[in-house]
Amino acid sequence: MNKSELVDAMADRAGVTKNAAGGCLEVFLDIVCEQVAAGKEVNVTGHMKFSPVQRSARVGRNPQTGETIEVPATKAVRITPGAKLKAAVKG
Repeated sequence: MNKSELVDAMADRAGVTKNAAGGCLEVFLDIVCEQVAAGKEVNVTGHMKFSPVQRSARVGRNPQTGETIEVPATKAVRITPGAKLKAAVKG
């Protein structure tokens, strides 16, 4: 399912226009991005959690040449599934 299909499904289930559903989705995604970028966690209880994480610097290896390289420290996002999402996947 891509973004436009998600917006269509949201609009259909909520009984609102596609523009309204698309606007709500955009606002949700903007808020998640802002909060995670600020170092905060966003928890949609039972469904998923978005957390900022700091990855340490490490030594890596180029698989083609075997050459060792320094991989710098970086920030990333961890998305953890909640109980409802896990249960839905299990069937």
